[in-house]
Amino acid sequence: MVEVFIGWDPREAEVADVCRHSILSRTSRHDLGIRDLKLSELQSKGLYTRAVETRDGRMWDPISEAPMSTEFAISRFLIPHVAEGQWAIFCDCDFLWRCDIDEVFQLADPKYAVQCVQHHHVPKNETKMDGQLQLLYARKNWSSMMLWNCNHPAHAKLTPEVINSVPGRDLHRFFWLEDDEIGALPATYNWLEGSSDPSIDPKVIHYTRGGPWFADWQNVDYADEWLAEREALRAAA
Repeated sequence: MVEVFIGWDPREAEVADVCRHSILSRTSRHDLGIRDLKLSELQSKGLYTRAVETRDGRMWDPISEAPMSTEFAISRFLIPHVAEGQWAIFCDCDFLWRCDIDEVFQLADPKYAVQCVQHHHVPKNETKMDGQLQLLYARKNWSSMMLWNCNHPAHAKLTPEVINSVPGRDLHRFFWLEDDEIGALPATYNWLEGSSDPSIDPKVIHYTRGGPWFADWQNVDYADEWLAEREALRAAA
């Protein structure tokens, strides 16, 4: 079995459902397991012990001294501790898969600990989504979709104790890995709406600034496809 973990936040539960639907409606795999990565479940298991505060109406991580735009901002790095097999994919909930996700699993290379699209992303906007601050950090958006080699020996350093004690910006830049332990995936598998090369025909769209489920983000590229996917999901339900 291979697994997919979708970042889940109660404010965007249906967004995660649409992401799931886009995967399941296109996959050729019969051994694919999909799970929502829910912070409350990780907390109840004692895997996520970081304090979560609220400041000025936003979630705040006191270790990072920075806001968290979603509940899964940091919990994604626990994937090697919750996955049941060697290979797992994590993606943010604001993804629309237009291809068979098996294409990404077929690119799995055991010499790498993590594989991802290696963006050079400097956001133009100061805010995103529903008014969340747009933070700058090294390797921004690399961790928004990751193909994890969960059994790679380099992850021995990535213990729950480490995950729960270091700033989020260090986790997002893969501080525990050497550069040659991070593999690159083609840009089409994490195409950033509003940032990535518009000449690319994306296989996976990431509405990183905000998607059409927000009132202020109705005119983003590929909004019609996300809305159509949501209608297909609702019709199936």
